[in-house]
Amino acid sequence: MRALRRRPERRASARSPAEPPAAGERIAKLLARAGIASRRDAERMIAEGRVAVHGRPVTTPATCLVSLEGVEVDGAPVAPAGPSRLFRFHKPAGFLTTTRDPAGRPTIFDILPLPGTGGLPRLMPVGRLDLNTEGLLLLTNDGALKRHLELPANAVPRTYRVRAQGQVRMADLEALAEGITIDGVRYGPVEASIDRRASRGAANIWLTMRLTEGKNREVRRLCEAMGLRVSRLIRTAYGPLVLGDLAPRALEEVPAGIVASLGPGNRSRAGPGRRPGAREP
Repeated sequence: MRALRRRPERRASARSPAEPPAAGERIAKLLARAGIASRRDAERMIAEGRVAVHGRPVTTPATCLVSLEGVEVDGAPVAPAGPSRLFRFHKPAGFLTTTRDPAGRPTIFDILPLPGTGGLPRLMPVGRLDLNTEGLLLLTNDGALKRHLELPANAVPRTYRVRAQGQVRMADLEALAEGITIDGVRYGPVEASIDRRASRGAANIWLTMRLTEGKNREVRRLCEAMGLRVSRLIRTAYGPLVLGDLAPRALEEVPAGIVASLGPGNRSRAGPGRRPGAREP
């Protein structure tokens, strides 16, 4: 295992004593909390000139406001942020986790109910599942909750079942538990176990993998490093929330009490089924 270089410490920038702190919160953060877009996407919308306050375009994401009163996006008034809501969605394979695809491939929003249907808010995905990955995808109207659940620093576990071709050595699983480096990219510790070994003459094995970073195509790359070829990948849990018997394409709201326990300021690292209301798979 290659030694990691320690990143140089960044000095905290001190605010000038003559510069008073801005009142309120950054507009991008308020827009994310209102479910308009993620904070990063909201900053992009500001740069594109799509956000205005009382008719005047916002020119910097550093703009601070105490509320969303008078804020418009694409000429439409922004409603005040409602209560945080979270949904479990069983994503089928063959759909991208994005709002739109330049190549015209199908996305999850092609099969999700439209905002406003049955009181459904505008939803943002928590993390992503790639085109051929299926299983549990969380959706929320709260940008702050989305960011909290996604950040690797919060170590919210994601659990996957993997069907793959090849053979696994215990030494490989032990290496995953310590963390490995692939093509210069460091992957943190991953809990992996063999659920079903390939029988004589069969090509497939099943693994369960539990990780907390959620890097792009992490499970597939780790399996490739072990000499495995993934033929099916299913996310079965995200934090304490599990896929369970949720049908493909089905959308189900998470109870408000569980949502409150998952937000910033609360511990959300518990494994599947550890919180009230979380279903067993």
